[in-house]
Amino acid sequence: MTNDAFLSLLHRRLPAQCVLSHPEDLRPYECDALSAYRNLPLAVVIPETLEQTRTTLALCAANHIPVVARGAGTGLSGGALPLSGGILLSLARFTRILGIDTANRTARVQPGVTNLAISRAAEPYGLYYAPDPSSQIACSIGGNVAENAGGVHCLKYGLTVHNIQQLEILMIDGEPLTIGSQALDSPGFDLLALLTGSEGMLGVITEITVKLLPIPESARVVLAAFASVEAAGAAVTATMASGIIPAGLELLDLPAIRAVEKFVHTGYPEDAAAILLCELDGSRADVTAQIERIEAVFSNAGATDLQVSHTEAERQRFWAGRKAAFPAMGRLSPDYYCMDGTIPRSYLAEVLEKIAALSREYDLPVCNVFHAGDGNLHPLILYDANRPGELERTEELGGRILELCVAVGGTITGEHGVGLEKINQMCVQFNSAELSQFHAVKAAFDPQGLLNPGKAIPTLHRCAEFGAMHVHDGRLPHPELERF
Repeated sequence: MTNDAFLSLLHRRLPAQCVLSHPEDLRPYECDALSAYRNLPLAVVIPETLEQTRTTLALCAANHIPVVARGAGTGLSGGALPLSGGILLSLARFTRILGIDTANRTARVQPGVTNLAISRAAEPYGLYYAPDPSSQIACSIGGNVAENAGGVHCLKYGLTVHNIQQLEILMIDGEPLTIGSQALDSPGFDLLALLTGSEGMLGVITEITVKLLPIPESARVVLAAFASVEAAGAAVTATMASGIIPAGLELLDLPAIRAVEKFVHTGYPEDAAAILLCELDGSRADVTAQIERIEAVFSNAGATDLQVSHTEAERQRFWAGRKAAFPAMGRLSPDYYCMDGTIPRSYLAEVLEKIAALSREYDLPVCNVFHAGDGNLHPLILYDANRPGELERTEELGGRILELCVAVGGTITGEHGVGLEKINQMCVQFNSAELSQFHAVKAAFDPQGLLNPGKAIPTLHRCAEFGAMHVHDGRLPHPELERF
């Protein structure tokens, strides 16, 4: 079937308002938040009902048309980049909170519900949803599941995968499937974990049951300033060794601190080489006791200044700077490239030192903002896409940073996903047998390879071209370290 014939078929089978095919209507969907990569799909389908979604998938399967599912488009890895000749399937109209079960502390929601909307709906019941990406005001829960999103509070409460119980998905032919259970555990293989972070390659998510937690009685933040990034890294290690598990433990280096201060005026000390934001939550008595212990840990690690929030307004002010760190970079550079890698915490100082060396080598500034407690780095490479070759140099630097993460026993992504951005570095992270097994899993769900093809899992041919099947005697570097 020709593209024009397939478009005619879509228009016949779906309401007019559900199908966009004119170039000017497609342009808003040409990329996700990784705007360096852009492409126009054959059409955008925005179904209003589950049945319309099933119809769309069945038509695509019958006519061998690839499908890219899209949520709010806030992803940073190109996972929702559309394909020429393919359908971009937007779940933006699935925005209902279907029910809140206070007895079991769960909520059933559609995939287009924003992350923050879940907590707001649960708040009257004294509950909230723990994962909180910086984009939580806009990002949708379906996309959070597809990318296994994190956030500043995931150190204590886990990633998306730890905070959901059940998924309703549609297979490529439109057939429904229930993954997980309304109970705390479900029989059989743990397909819920497999689907979480699968980047739209295995199925289309149509409903999510999330876990809710009681709102803590007290939550306060300790802000600690340090004269060096190494001292801040040592403080992170000392904090986790103390036995205290903070709700969140974030690090910003000097360039990030100054950018944030000029943007939102949070009161961060601009003479510090790095700051840590450590949130503690629980009962008032427990939080008070933990703050005393954390202040002692930070002081022993060389903190030059300590501030503690005493009101909710102060706590929100401390976090406002961290939440605004990415947009604040717009004051420093026309463009920035946000990386996402994870390392063992003990390597924080070493990796940051090597990132600084790479920054000098490529003559590109790098600001560091990251989830220090769980080793999830977000180096922000500043560049100007209008300068010939600078984007390519930036991408090369980003690849080197990701490969550095792998070399110390980490991984190329913590929460943003692989998408198109990191697909070459997958060749560094995994060997050929592992990649072949990933393709076999995808084929079990999507035999025709129509769901988000070309993303996340590279072909062995691509890895050979990239020259990055880095396997020595069957072992990756640092085989003694956990791959998480």
